[in-house]
This record gives sequence, structure tokens and C-alpha cells, in this order.
Amino acid sequence: MAKNYRQLIESVKGRINPEHFALKKTFSDELSTISYSEVLTYIRLSMKGVEPEYTQKSKDAGERVKEHLLKELNNVSFKYQGSVMTDTHIKGYSDVDLLTICEKFYQPDNYNIKKLLENSEQRVKFFSSLPKLEKEVTGTTYQGNELDDLRNLRIDSENILSKVYSNCDKSKPKSIKIKNLSLNREVDVVIANWYDDVTSVINDKGDYRGIQVYNKDTNSRGNADYPFLSIKRINERSSITNGRLKKMIRFLKNTKANSEQNIDLSSFDINAICYDISVYEYQTLSFYELVPIIYNQMKNIATDDNKADNLVSVDGREYIFRGNTSKKENLKKLLAEVEGVFQDLKNILRL
Repeated sequence: MAKNYRQLIESVKGRINPEHFALKKTFSDELSTISYSEVLTYIRLSMKGVEPEYTQKSKDAGERVKEHLLKELNNVSFKYQGSVMTDTHIKGYSDVDLLTICEKFYQPDNYNIKKLLENSEQRVKFFSSLPKLEKEVTGTTYQGNELDDLRNLRIDSENILSKVYSNCDKSKPKSIKIKNLSLNREVDVVIANWYDDVTSVINDKGDYRGIQVYNKDTNSRGNADYPFLSIKRINERSSITNGRLKKMIRFLKNTKANSEQNIDLSSFDINAICYDISVYEYQTLSFYELVPIIYNQMKNIATDDNKADNLVSVDGREYIFRGNTSKKENLKKLLAEVEGVFQDLKNILRL
């Protein structure tokens, strides 16, 4: 069935610019040159970033939450995670994740650090980093109770925010959700601690550090995530490709959002699919030429088991499709949506 591009265009517009802010003149001029084709207009809008006015409001809402917490909390630091930090969000009214990180302790990956240090071949490979690795496992052990610290930080954060925000949901196990009514933005406050594995230690931590999110229902910490390295890598690669990486990510997100099917692929997955494409394949291409690049990448993953099994996350620590047939089926659903746009594009441009 042919796609109703006029309807899809309005859907994207309503999602990325719900208050109908005036588009920047350069972008409006660009759209006017392709207005003869609804397919091209849809593709270009799907690749467009959310207007800066919306993104700034989301960040401002997070900063106000941070200010309230800082007034009463000690031994904490704050970091943001999520697609707003890479400008790959596709909703004008995007919320932000504010990580509230306990600084009383951090968790090194003692098991794997010790395992490396006991392996003679690994010691040679990481010779220059041995002092840093040894320091992690021979340093003074924290004498406090990590879970008590995180639980108390969660309780204190709930109490602080519930006094300030009338719309404050404390029921979620891994986050406190508030809504700033004046800015019309939601903020998810996530309690966490730092986590340092071998890669983090040998790279002097920084953006390589991981976090463990606290779950108040189970009074436990989850597996480590590494959001800051992913943010760094997406921003850097998009910079050297003049924004093309982010255009491809947004295009897939909007295509998924516009589908009538339920496609169970996360932003994490979509980021990995696009980041895996070699820069030389698309570094100089125009926006519509990115569509066949995306299509070929997805088709290769869907039809080549070796390609699928070896596709890793942007942070390089997790296989996306290996051992997950359900996720591959969802990839095929999204591929079918992209293929429809690609075929219509070929018809227009006689590719």
C-alpha cells in the first residue's frame, strides 16, 4: 500500500514542532526547493532535529530540579543521559533523565580487573595501565553500606521534590518523575552510583565510566550502563559527518513512530545500527542519499547472521542482536517501512 506522505509529514511536524515555532529560514528555504515531492519533504523533515527552543526547555527543567536537590543534598553529582544529549530526540516535548549519583563510594569491577591482573598475557598487553588497575583492587575498601546510601538518597530526593512539585510520581522503582508545569516538561530523576570496569580504568574514567541504577522496590543495583561514552561517540561522529549520523538516527526513529506496527527496537538499538555504518559510505551524501545507505545497512543485518551477531552497541560493550531472534524480527518490520520509503524515492528520482 502506498504511503500517505501528506499525513506522515503532518505527523512528523506535530511531533517535532508541536507549538508550530517558525522554522529557521535556511531550513524553510531548503524545504521550498523540494516541495514538489512529498517523499523528499517527508524524508527531510524526518531527519530534522527538534527546534532548539523545545530542547532548551527540556534542559532548563532538568537544571531546575538539580538546583532544588543541590540545596539539600550532600556528596552527590549530576549527569544527564538520553537522546536529548545527542539531539536525536524526535519529540518537542521530550523529557530528560537526570542522574543523581551518590559520591560516597564507587564500584570497581573487581572480578574482571583481578582476572586481568592474574593473566600474564593480559599484563603484557596492558602494561602501561597496570598501576591504575592495581590501585583499584588494592585501595581502601569502603566501610559504609552502599545500598543504604542509595536508599537514603532516593528517600531524600523524593522528599525534596515532592515539596516543590505538585506533579511528583514516586511510585516508579528506578526513577522519580516530576513535571515542571511552567515549562511543560517532565524530568526523570534516577538514583545511581559510578561503576568502573577495565576499559573505564585504563581510559582514566571520564566518559568511559559506567553507572548502576538503584531500584527501590528490590533495594538493589542493576547491571552497569555506559551512557556517557555513547553520547560522546555519537556527538563526535556526527560532527565529522556534518550531522549526517544524527539525521539517519532521527529518520529511523520517526519511521518507527509513524508505523502502524508495534516495532520493539529501542533508541539504544537504532543508535547502534546507524553508528555501525562506515563513515566513508555517507560522509558527503545529500539527505535523500542517506536513505539507501540506511536501507542497505538494515537489509545486511536482517539477512546476514554473522553481521547481525557481531553488531555491537555504540559503547562497544553489548551485542544488539546476538541470541535475540525477536529483536531481529522487529528489525525486519522497521526494514519493511524503510523499504517502502526507499522504493518511492527511487520512483521519484529514477534511481
